[in-house]
Amino acid sequence: MKSNLRQERNEKRSSRKRRIMLLVILPLLLIIGGAVGYGSYIYNKARAVVNNSYKELDRGTKSNKREETVQPLKDNVSILIMGVDESEQRKKEYGDAVRTDALLVATINKTDKSVKLLSIPRDTRVYIPSRQKKDKINHAHVFGGVDSTIETVEGFLDIPIDYYVKFNFESFIKIVDTLGGIDMDVPVTFTEQNSKDQAGAVHLKKGYQHLNGEQALALARTRHIDSDQMRGQRQQLVLEAIANKALSAGTINKLGPLIDAIGTNMKTNLTFDDIMAIGKNMAGSNLNMEKVQIEGEDQYIDKIYYYVPKEESVNKLSELLQQHLGVSGKEEHKTIK
Repeated sequence: MKSNLRQERNEKRSSRKRRIMLLVILPLLLIIGGAVGYGSYIYNKARAVVNNSYKELDRGTKSNKREETVQPLKDNVSILIMGVDESEQRKKEYGDAVRTDALLVATINKTDKSVKLLSIPRDTRVYIPSRQKKDKINHAHVFGGVDSTIETVEGFLDIPIDYYVKFNFESFIKIVDTLGGIDMDVPVTFTEQNSKDQAGAVHLKKGYQHLNGEQALALARTRHIDSDQMRGQRQQLVLEAIANKALSAGTINKLGPLIDAIGTNMKTNLTFDDIMAIGKNMAGSNLNMEKVQIEGEDQYIDKIYYYVPKEESVNKLSELLQQHLGVSGKEEHKTIK
């Protein structure tokens, strides 16, 4: 069982050239829209949505690991993507103290038009500064929100996190449904609750098939069919399927509803101009994307389950991402090359 998982993990780690990146879908489609005379309305609509979604961090516009605020048009940048369950039902139960259910770090190198996408398992045991103790990384959001999560990830990976995008699962479902669903290879037959926590509401059979929003979310979130690390890989593949569908022919006619689907269900410190700059840097050629994973092992500490990362793996990933961002200085990566 473990050898099969290890083999599959190694296969997933290989570099692939793909025209994908969730955060550049919108500007790429806007470029296409402008070419067919559909751009003005969509451009203004998208700008309004991004402006309404903008939320600056308590730390300000600059990472503490940067000497200067980055400029996406000329600098390599990093983005922390957070998926949270902030449904009305969850807010009634927990208020703003919600955990991150998906956590991915994307580093973007504008020179070679490449992206490295790292999925961090939600139960990864790390030091959380706002708690002043080691805990599951998804608890960082509970104890300090986005700023706490970013500070935790920066300390864990020893890299600057320049931007964040936080979305809730309602927007995830709407986006997939607006695109007309996505095609995915379901690894095993399973049953999962839906976004309203209705047990057994989603049942999927093994095999390649077309998924709607609820089904795609269930596949990305389920923890019952394999390991927490494999769950992170599935989330990467689901994002990839969404991106490929969004960039496919015919999506231009869905741009308006797609932007509406994002609506108020996203928060980010990226401005519209930042997003357009990233899109401009990445447009014009296939994007070289590498999906990477943190190696670790399952452990129970004081009867609590954790995914404990291997120090050697974390160090290698840290060096890989530092090189990709072009940052220097082992302790504080402040210099932008």
